[in-house]
Parts: sequence; structure tokens; C-alpha cells
Amino acid sequence: MKSSAPAHMWCGIILLLPSLLAGLPTTTARKNGIDIYSLTVDSQVSSRFAHTVVTSRVFNRADTAQEVTFQLELPRKAFITNFSMVIGGVTYPGTVQDKAAAQEQYQAAVGRGESAGLVKTAGRQTEQFEVSVTVAPKVKITFELVYQELLRRRLGTYELLLKVKPQQLVKHLQMDIHIFEPQGIGFLETESTFMTQELADALTTSQNKTKAHIRFKPTLSQQQHSQNDQDTILDGNFIVRYDVDRSVSGGSIQIENGYFVHHFAPEDLPTMPKNVIFVIDKSGSMLGRKIQQTREALIKILNDLSPKDQFNLIVFNGKETQWRPSLVKASEENVKEATGYASKIEADGWTNINDAVLSAVELLDASNRAEKLSPGSVSLIILLTDGEPTQGETNPTTIQKNVQEAINNRYSLFCLGFGFNVHYPFLEKLAQDNGGLARRIYEDSDSALQLQDFYQEVANPLLSVVSFEYPSDAVEAVTQDNFRYHFKGSEMVVAGKLQAQGPDVLTAKINGQTHKQNITFQMEANVAQKEEEFRSPKYIYHNFMERLWAFLTINQQLEQMISASGAALKELESQALNLSLKYNFVTPLTHMVVTKPEGQEQFQAAGKPVDSDKGPRDAFLGGQGHFFKTHTRRPQLPKQKGATLRTDPRLSVTGSIFRPAAFPGLPGPPVDVSMPSATRDPVVLSQAVAQSTKKKDAESATPAEPTHPAPTVVLPLPGSSVGQLCVDILRFHMPINLFEDPDQGLWVGGVYEKDGFSRIEVHIQESRLFVRASPEYVVVIRDQKSSQYKWKQTLFSNLRSLLIIMDEKGFLELSGPDRVTIGVMRMSDPQKRLALLVSQAERFSNRTIGQLGQFYQDIIWDPPVGPDNTTRTLRVPGTEYPATRELKLDYGEGLPAKKISCWTVKI
Repeated sequence: MKSSAPAHMWCGIILLLPSLLAGLPTTTARKNGIDIYSLTVDSQVSSRFAHTVVTSRVFNRADTAQEVTFQLELPRKAFITNFSMVIGGVTYPGTVQDKAAAQEQYQAAVGRGESAGLVKTAGRQTEQFEVSVTVAPKVKITFELVYQELLRRRLGTYELLLKVKPQQLVKHLQMDIHIFEPQGIGFLETESTFMTQELADALTTSQNKTKAHIRFKPTLSQQQHSQNDQDTILDGNFIVRYDVDRSVSGGSIQIENGYFVHHFAPEDLPTMPKNVIFVIDKSGSMLGRKIQQTREALIKILNDLSPKDQFNLIVFNGKETQWRPSLVKASEENVKEATGYASKIEADGWTNINDAVLSAVELLDASNRAEKLSPGSVSLIILLTDGEPTQGETNPTTIQKNVQEAINNRYSLFCLGFGFNVHYPFLEKLAQDNGGLARRIYEDSDSALQLQDFYQEVANPLLSVVSFEYPSDAVEAVTQDNFRYHFKGSEMVVAGKLQAQGPDVLTAKINGQTHKQNITFQMEANVAQKEEEFRSPKYIYHNFMERLWAFLTINQQLEQMISASGAALKELESQALNLSLKYNFVTPLTHMVVTKPEGQEQFQAAGKPVDSDKGPRDAFLGGQGHFFKTHTRRPQLPKQKGATLRTDPRLSVTGSIFRPAAFPGLPGPPVDVSMPSATRDPVVLSQAVAQSTKKKDAESATPAEPTHPAPTVVLPLPGSSVGQLCVDILRFHMPINLFEDPDQGLWVGGVYEKDGFSRIEVHIQESRLFVRASPEYVVVIRDQKSSQYKWKQTLFSNLRSLLIIMDEKGFLELSGPDRVTIGVMRMSDPQKRLALLVSQAERFSNRTIGQLGQFYQDIIWDPPVGPDNTTRTLRVPGTEYPATRELKLDYGEGLPAKKISCWTVKI
């Protein structure tokens, strides 16, 4: 089947298009004669392993030599495996070397008076590769970069983020993504922050059960902002998401060229009860937005606890304070009291991490001694801190030792480092030693969403003590095959080699524990049949499984090095280094040394950035014998004024006005939901076209002028004698249930102020989608995963049965086949507020309710009365409203608003 966008097919990894420039803005670069005439990305994804080749071709049209810089953003989890430049027909390859060899070359280059340039920097999700070279006049140069990664399943989805930013119009720009999943492709979706309706025509997808091909090939005219504007519109993210079909057992074994990979993600298991203790830093460094966002996230997380869970809170600065003396059930009453407590957390004082974590361990120990921990439950400690220990025990090594001895492999510790002042390697080892993981929370406007997303990843444990068993005469060199927990939405991956004389059928046994019992899954795979699946397709990267095994092995060895010491550390480092060199991977232990034409800077090396104490480090060679230098790129944040920030809970990032009882089985929103929309169809969202009524005298009446600029809600009334209805909302500062249609699976709510909405929420049951719009941001939550967008940031998100678009003018639209279209517009004057827009209203069912939904039931209009026929009565089931003919401001066609004459009611 073949279709042009917006079809709903797509996949998931993180690719990013490069930019090429001459060290100057693009327009200047063009004047200097540097022309990118071809830019291609080819990504082949097989069994979640992505092999990506980025090729850029440049021509120096100038009469003089020019410097060209090749820049590429790639996923932080990916390994570069090859880089080369072809200049005037001569190839200059990059070579992967260990750090010691690269250091020797660097020292030799310094001795010759040469310098080393920065070629790799790290950002939040990506790292940047950069190489500069001087190109002679009238000479072509080709850059080619290859990188590979294993896609990780997170909250039920594999994701590919493409950073599309060529910085100039490109004659031949093409992106091809081939996906091959023998297990079957469950769903594919796309999202873009630069796509327009015109550009969407350049996007095509084709898919069958196991294969998908996505192509993006815009013409020069499609890339332009307008006919008179030669700048490119391609600047933003392109995201592809997918998942695979899962059998009852949730597992799949794939075999290729003597190697196997076993993916295992059982879903249909009951969630295990949790005993969770939140250990929250409230020291003075948390003052301002950080403590505000922490409060918001904690309140939402507490509301997401299952009634089967037990929990407690410990807040700490120089000393720790327990909310309750012991763990308590997550009952409605206890959660309500805990959220009240969390909402009052204030920041001040020093930081005593040691005593706070040990108190959490003692709480769990006390409950265990009292036999209050449910058999088969999972015990978690979640630590959030933004700094280093400054009071009590402050030696990181001693703290790590104290905590590890106290926990003694009985509980899991997860560490969240907030911002860039935190001692991240300390937290990383603290978590690694105690069966958890560390995560950096970036200090930004979406920090609360980051916290909630992390919690959602560990909120639903399905299995514990999971082990994979294979016949000893069948496999060898198997990667990690024991896992403490399996959380819903994630995936366990095991890879290894098949023995040369092994059996024809590979069998596997997976053992684990659920809440109430031990459980065993058994699988088998015919080796010859599985090998054949990968032998014939031309669109896949062959012999990938061996590299997948190496990629996974190296990553696990690097993780083990965090907790290792002495001889064990040296052995792990040696093994990881040897594999990195054998498979030509740029890892934290190796560098890609770039060769250049004679006479140019001869030494340039790319290393892999690592998370340092102060954030991601740039990896490069420089300084007097120092191998690494730190160049931290921090998010631009508003200045803190030192005062604790308070917000109306209705407007918080995490709060929701959603009524979970509206649709049985639809969970409450995991966070805020907001989103930007792309090019808006004026026909879809237009509500300003007044339809003529059947009463000519009413049409001739002179309605009153609008008395205030607050936007009225214009409701089209298909099938009624009155074509549209204007509704003035007089219920201020409180949540309102606007529409609730069980047939559509649609719920819309909002908070209205005197000059417009301060928040609008849309929840769609089928897509498990929550969208929350505020005047500042749009947040979209899909299957518990949150994304935040700024207004006037374009968005084009093609879900399975829903299209979400937002344009640069600040229009957001949610539409789909047989769906009512909901639009939201951000207004600037007189204050930043939102307007609600509705179209395709004939699709509302007669079961629709709500303050606005009631007008889609059986309504009756009385005839107009009064001297000018400007008043009448509107009757809905159980209620009647006086209606007057008035001039109103309608925003259905954008700004400036248009005056329309319509019958108006007040609610």
C-alpha cells in the first residue's frame, strides 16, 4: 500500500540532518560560492538496530579557496563507525584509535606547531560532530558519516528524532528510512516541527506487515519560505515512532549470520505492588522554579499511585523530615494529605544526602521487620537532588559505601540529578551499585514533565528476578541475561553467538516472578528459517546482528565500569576497548582521527562526550597534555529572583481538570498536555461565516456592539434553523466541562477568565491522548509520554486516527476522519489568553453533554420577539436560555478578529 502524507505510518530512532556552512550565515556562504547540491540520509532499521549513512555533497563555485564546515547532530546513544571525505577524487578516511594513540598523535601535532580542533559537543538529546576543511576553487567535496545504534523501547515506543537543519536550499535533499521487523510492525506515527501542508506532499510511506519505507524528498520550491524568500523552511525536528506486534509471550528470537538477538517484553501481566519512598532535596539551591516544578511533578506522581502501593515522603536539607513515621497505603485520603504536604515544600538550607537516603532504607527495613511489605512487591527509593552533599557525611565514596551496605541488594535506588550543579557521576554510581539507574533532569520549562516521564517508566513493574536460559551447547558470549525488574513499556534484550555445531533449533527459557507466583516462558527458533528471513531483503543492512551484539556488549561493559574498581575495572576497560577497535566504534574509550589534505591542519579527532559533574562534556584533544576540556552548553533560563514561585494549581504543568470518570477505562493524564499545531486549514477551523436564519426580520435587526474583547465561543449548529450560536462564558476562574461525547471518546474542558481561556484541555480516548494548552505552552501526552511545545512553533503530528497541527501564527488543531475538529488559538491582547474553535460539529452525537455540549442535543428556538426582533429563547433539555442578537468578535479566521452578528447566550 502506498500513500502520501499525512498517512499514519512511521518508525523510531534518532537521526539528524547535517548543516554545511562556510563559517558565516547561509546567505553569506552562498555569496562565497559554497553550494550544498546534495544531502541524503539513508537509515536501515532491522530488529531495532539502526544503521544510518549521511552523505553531503558540496561544490566550491568561488574562484578562491573556501573553508567548509560539516556539522551533524546524531543521537547521544549512537556510536559513529565511519567518516570520510572525498576531495577532488581523493578519499581521506577517518580511523578509530584508542585514546592513548590519539593522545600521542596530538602531542606530535603540537610539536609540529599544529593545533587540534573541537569536533564533538553534547546537547540534551544529541551530540554534534563537526569537521572543517579548506576546499580549493571549483572543487567538489563529499562528506560521509555512518553511525549505528540499538533502539530502546520506552513507554511502549521506539523513537527516531531527525534534526532537519540544512541551513540552505538543497537541490537534491532526500531522506529514506527502511524498517524491517520480522515480529511485525504494530504501529507507525510521525511528528514534525517544521512540516507544512505543502511539505507534507513530499512525504510518502509504504508499509506491509513486517516492512515500512518512509521517504521525504522536498523540491526546491517546497523548501522555500515563499517565492520571494530563498531561506529554507527546513529547521526543526522530525520524529518517527513505532512499536512491534507482540505475541502472547511477548518475545521474539531473531538469528542472522551466526548471531542471535532475543527481544522480550511481556505486557499482559498484572502490575506488581510498589513500596516507594520519595526522597526530595529541598536545600537552598532548589529555590525558585526548581522547587516549584518538583512540587508540581510530585503531586502528579502521587496521584498516579495505585491503591495497592505503599509510600512515604522524605524531604531533606541539612536534616531529613519524614511525612509519616512509616509507609502508608496509597488510599485516596492518604494521597490527598500527601499532595497537600508536597504543595507546601519550601527550599532552604544545606544538603545531607547520606542521612536522607539511609532514613529511607530504615523505613523499608522497619516495614519489612513488621511484615508490612506485601510478598512479591517491589521496593523503590527515588532520590531527587540538584547539588552535592554539603552537610553531615560529604565524602561521595563514603556515602556510596554506606548506602550500598544498608540496601544490601534488597531494594532499588533511582537517582535523579536536577540541573548542572549536581555531582552526576556520584549519583550514577550510587544508583548502579543499588540496582537502579540515574537520570539527569534538565533545568528547563519542561522539568516537571521530565520528572513525571521518568516515574512513568518505573511505575508499573511486571516482573522481578528475570533470568534467560539457553542450552550451553548452543550459545556463547551471551550479553546480560539477568534483570532485576521488567517495567511495562520497556524491553529486555539479550544477544549472543551461536556455536558452530549447535542444534538446529535454539530454545530459550525465561524465568521471573510476578506478584503472586513464579512464572516461566519458553520459546524456540528454527535457526535455518530465522537465518533465511534476513538473507534476501536488499533494503536492510546485512550482517547487522554481529554489530548489534558488539554494540550491546560494549554498552553493558561501560555500565559495569561505573561500579567496578581495581583489576575488574581494568579488565572491563580492556574488553570494551578491544571490541570498540574491532568494530570501529567511537566510544568513550576511542576517538575518530580525521585525516586531511596535505598543508591543512593535520590532526582532528572526535571522541564521545560523557556526562561529567557539570553536564555533558565536549570530547576533543587540547591543552597541555589534558585529553578533555569541558564546554557545557546549558539551556537558557530566566533569571531566578530568589522568591518562591507560586502558581494557581489549575494552571500548573501537572494539574488536570480532566474528570477520569467521563470515560471508563481511560486513565487520567500523566501530566500536562499541550501541543503546537502546524498549518491551519481555514475551512476546517472557520466558524465566522454566519449562516442566514429563516427570519428575515431578525437578519435586519441592528445588534449591539461588542462590549469587551473577550472571545465568544462560536458553535456551528448544523441542522438547526440558526446556523451558529455565540456563547459568552461568565463562569470565571473555575474548571468547566465544555464537551463530553462518549461516542466520539472526546472530552474538552477549560478554565475561563474575563478575557478568555487560561487553559484548555482535550482528551481523546481512542488515541490515549491528552492535550493541555496554556498561554505559555502546549503539552501533549501520549501513552504516558509527555512532550512540550512553545506557541508559534510549528507541529505536524500524524497519529493513527488523528492529525495534530499547529502553525507559526499560534493556531492548534486536532482533527481526524469522522471526528469533531477542535481548534485552540493563542491571543496576545489584552492579555495572553486562549480562544476555543469548533468545526465539523455535525459529528457530535446526541449524547454529548457539557456546558457547550448541551447545545448539540435536541434544541428548540422560540420565534424572535422585541421591537427589533433581537431577543428570543433557546430551549435545551431541562434548561432554557434567553438569546439576543449581538455583534461578536470571532477568531475563527485568525487575527485580527472579525465582527459577526449572531444569536448569543450566556452561561
